[in-house]
Amino acid sequence: MQHEILKVSGLSAGYGPLRVLHDLDLSIHAGERVGIVGLNGHGKSTLFRAIAGLTDWQSGSVLLDGVEVGGKRSQGPGRHTHRIVRRGLALMPQGDAIFHGLTVAEHLDSGAYTTAAWRARRERREQVLEIFPPLRKLLDVPVGRLSGGERRMVSLGRGLMTDAKLYLVDEPSLGLAPKISKVMIDALMRINLDHGAMVIAEQNLSLLEGRVTRLLGMHGGKLKRGTDLPIGRNAAMEI
Repeated sequence: MQHEILKVSGLSAGYGPLRVLHDLDLSIHAGERVGIVGLNGHGKSTLFRAIAGLTDWQSGSVLLDGVEVGGKRSQGPGRHTHRIVRRGLALMPQGDAIFHGLTVAEHLDSGAYTTAAWRARRERREQVLEIFPPLRKLLDVPVGRLSGGERRMVSLGRGLMTDAKLYLVDEPSLGLAPKISKVMIDALMRINLDHGAMVIAEQNLSLLEGRVTRLLGMHGGKLKRGTDLPIGRNAAMEI
């Protein structure tokens, strides 16, 4: 089996007095694309934010490529996120999270956060444009003038510019037409993970079914384990 990229043990997290995640365990190995499916409000985004150190409080262990990045924390969301990113995390948040006045090229370059990624930003940008070809002719266009699908490509592409071992992709189809949603998922399936892994949070099961290594259901801040199946076969899940 490939080495473990992410190991979450006994993770609880929330905002203010609200507890969203409840003693959650999760293990992700190199080469995997794992889908987490559930309705809004059940903890998918909070799980991603907790891994990135962005929740108000949390407890439990989060190992990223064997290094502890979690632990007990009761204040200062985001205080250690830059260190977690340098360890190899790329979080592609729900929605576009864009700056309307910046161009496509400026947005992509902003994702080259580490020193090594910045030095190789032109090569990395070219790789992103191969995954999202429509962006090639839009590099000098302010993102605020793009369509919803084009903005989502920019948002995802920005996350691909860094030195990531683990990609967390939150609701890539949110607010998009079904045809455009499929284009986004197809693009994510083309990304070469090399020795890394990807976790995709989605409400739409049909977009991920048969495309990912595993499907997990999330309900009430807890994960329900699915069945491991090879990519290309119908994946099973429990909700």
